[in-house]
Amino acid sequence: MFIERNKVKTKIINISLPDRLLSDADKLAESEYRTRSDLFREALRNYITVRGNLDQLYGYGSGQATKQKITPKNLDREIGNYRAKQ
Repeated sequence: MFIERNKVKTKIINISLPDRLLSDADKLAESEYRTRSDLFREALRNYITVRGNLDQLYGYGSGQATKQKITPKNLDREIGNYRAKQ
């Protein structure tokens, strides 16, 4: 079922949550004068953003490790060498 709100198509979904988590979410939504749906939309948007940022960061770190020939086997040694220089 699609509903058009503010010219943005939305879709109604069902999710399962533990009672405690739902209760906490409802209390938070009420304290912020927003709907449960608004709270979950924002939480999901934030998760997607943070996850994307972490993926970029991990990709950068992996690239740097490759450039410097750092592997899981020599990582401890490389950290020790770096710390010894400080």
